[in-house]
Amino acid sequence: MSRSTTFKGTPLALAGPELKVGDTAPDFNAVDKGLQPVSLASTGNQVRVFSVVPSLDTPVCDMQTKKFNDEAAKLPSVAFYTISVDLPFAQSRWCNNFGADHIKMISDHRSASFGMNYGTLIEDWRVESRAIFVVDKNNKVQYVEYVPEVAEHPNYEAALAKARELAG
Repeated sequence: MSRSTTFKGTPLALAGPELKVGDTAPDFNAVDKGLQPVSLASTGNQVRVFSVVPSLDTPVCDMQTKKFNDEAAKLPSVAFYTISVDLPFAQSRWCNNFGADHIKMISDHRSASFGMNYGTLIEDWRVESRAIFVVDKNNKVQYVEYVPEVAEHPNYEAALAKARELAG
């Protein structure tokens, strides 16, 4: 069965599996804004929020990332990541422009392995769809939201409530 999202009502096919609560979080190979390799293992063994966005240069992605950066400052025991196919240089510029220093950036531009493994890659556009994953310290997915319309916001409060609950 093919999966899809929409952008302003236009259907777009998604590559990869649809993860569910209870699944083991898949590994991935990406880079941080300093071009250092990032994998699931390198994100540590604490509660993690993976906020997936198409591009930091769009209004909803910008607001989503700012929201999670602000929340990361309040939840130091939870690691917050933004994943996009933006180049690491663009991610670094965005962080510098907005003083975003509580959230970590992951660029999936090289192989799109995060998008393929987490089911967020819009292959035709080679960007990520909008999604949120909360992963526990044992690498189990505890919250999943694939936002049906790319131009809409995710349910921030539901994801944050799960992160708070898992963090204790």
